[in-house]
Amino acid sequence: MASYRVGKLLVKLLFACVARTRVLGHENVNRAGGFLLAANHISHFDPFLISLAVRRKIDWMTMAEFFRPRVLGFLLRAIDAFSAERDRADLKTIRTAIERLKSGHVVGLFPEGGIRDGTRSLLEGAPLRPGASTLAQIAGVPVLPCVILGSDRLYSKRQWLPFRRTPIWIAFGNPISHFPELQKTHARERIESELAAAFKNLYAELREKFRLTTDDLPHPPRERMRRCRASAPLAAHPNGNRTGCPTISSARLQRLASGTIDSLICGSLNLLHTRHRLNGRGREEMERYVAECEGLTPQEYYAAPYEPNLAKALVNGHATMAWNSPIRTHFAANNIAHAEFFQCAQGIRAPTVLLLHALMSTSRAGHRRCAERFNELGWNACFLHLPYHFSRVPRGYWNGELAITCDLIRNAEGLRQGVMELRQLMSALRERGCREFGVLATSYGGWIGALLTLVESDFRFVALMSPITNVEHAIWQSPAARRIRRELLQANIEPSLVARHFHLSSPLHTQPLCDPACVLFVTGEFDSIAPAGEIEAIQQKWRGSELLRVQQGHFGHRMMRETIARLKQRGL
Repeated sequence: MASYRVGKLLVKLLFACVARTRVLGHENVNRAGGFLLAANHISHFDPFLISLAVRRKIDWMTMAEFFRPRVLGFLLRAIDAFSAERDRADLKTIRTAIERLKSGHVVGLFPEGGIRDGTRSLLEGAPLRPGASTLAQIAGVPVLPCVILGSDRLYSKRQWLPFRRTPIWIAFGNPISHFPELQKTHARERIESELAAAFKNLYAELREKFRLTTDDLPHPPRERMRRCRASAPLAAHPNGNRTGCPTISSARLQRLASGTIDSLICGSLNLLHTRHRLNGRGREEMERYVAECEGLTPQEYYAAPYEPNLAKALVNGHATMAWNSPIRTHFAANNIAHAEFFQCAQGIRAPTVLLLHALMSTSRAGHRRCAERFNELGWNACFLHLPYHFSRVPRGYWNGELAITCDLIRNAEGLRQGVMELRQLMSALRERGCREFGVLATSYGGWIGALLTLVESDFRFVALMSPITNVEHAIWQSPAARRIRRELLQANIEPSLVARHFHLSSPLHTQPLCDPACVLFVTGEFDSIAPAGEIEAIQQKWRGSELLRVQQGHFGHRMMRETIARLKQRGL
């Protein structure tokens, strides 16, 4: 319940400046006892907006696909959402829904089975799926119909301008009985008939009450995304609202959207960092660690022992490799290095690209697709599970949670661990005949990729997307490290002490062993975590390297696409 309230508060803050919701039938939905809330579905924002209009907690029946990314699945379960297969009846889902309804909960679902508009929508008379009537009849609870309009307009970036207040209209109908006096088949048919009629009536009521225009009615998401690409003058709406697209540059919109996303992620990271406390201790350990490392060169610090089993593990096709990490930590799961190797048709001697993921990366699927693309281009691909991520997550922790915390020694050893394991992989590949390598790395992975260039030189390209290049900024200025700074200052760990390790951990304070001309730095123009200024600084220091600018924040999908396109242009 606490997770749901926190989530609802965050959603309320997010939508408060961009949407104005008008609700009909409040008295129908804020009722006691269990019931099934059935709504039409026109956008991915619907469950959030409907939940804000209802005082009671709603347990949403959610597509199983959304539970597959680990972090998203964790968040959905935390607010008591449960998965449902869209194309088949799932007995587990049915049992879960019935149990919650009988326990007096509100269960929310979209009986259309997906986002629908036009003639495909139940608002225009399309048939309902039988799931809602079946659940209500078995659980012995009423069905409460809900119609939402306007939320599909939020697919347009321009609708997210602060205080633009895109109008959203929601209507809750009267509860429909489960008709216990009728036979099962007749009861379900009656529920479906009354539910279909209720949707049509609520739809008509909203249109008449608020004098909605054609633009206010549901449109396909892609159409909404396209409609506002060209600027258009603002026109008055009959309700006093403005329609059309504001005359504002795309860059400003992207900056706003990127800033909002980066701020939310930074807030989440700072909240997560509260789980890791120094409790005023740590300075003596830090001084001892820095003193041990201060006289080391990168080659000495990142020296990797030979691992004889790795070359044997590289077999034809997709090989999954696991070996003992050269760095031993307090967490057994993290002490086993893990990599996935994707071999191209040209064989093991073809050049190999090392794919390095971001901090708390949610899925390996994107990197596997990327590996397939490189295979088509004649490259092998190797995806390393970086320390504390994926197969290396200790029990009780989130994916990547332990990689960056206020424990700077663990942070440094995690980076060291990643670089050493990559060197072991490269050594094994050289043993099998591979002579050239590439690096495609993002954020935290970009940090490790940059450190790898301090000790390795056999690269055809090194593409670093939003890498952490200046540890001084990352600790003492980044909005993602506010909680870390607080813990360090309470433990009397000052910047000058941390700076004594920069020659080993901060790429900006070093020089690469490889030719800088093979390095491509990619920066998001609106990035607040690895700011463009920091990426520009290292690109100028590593003379001969290239800088590619992309209009996004630290988080976004455009960067990968444009980076690969640039690598193709360079013939790499």
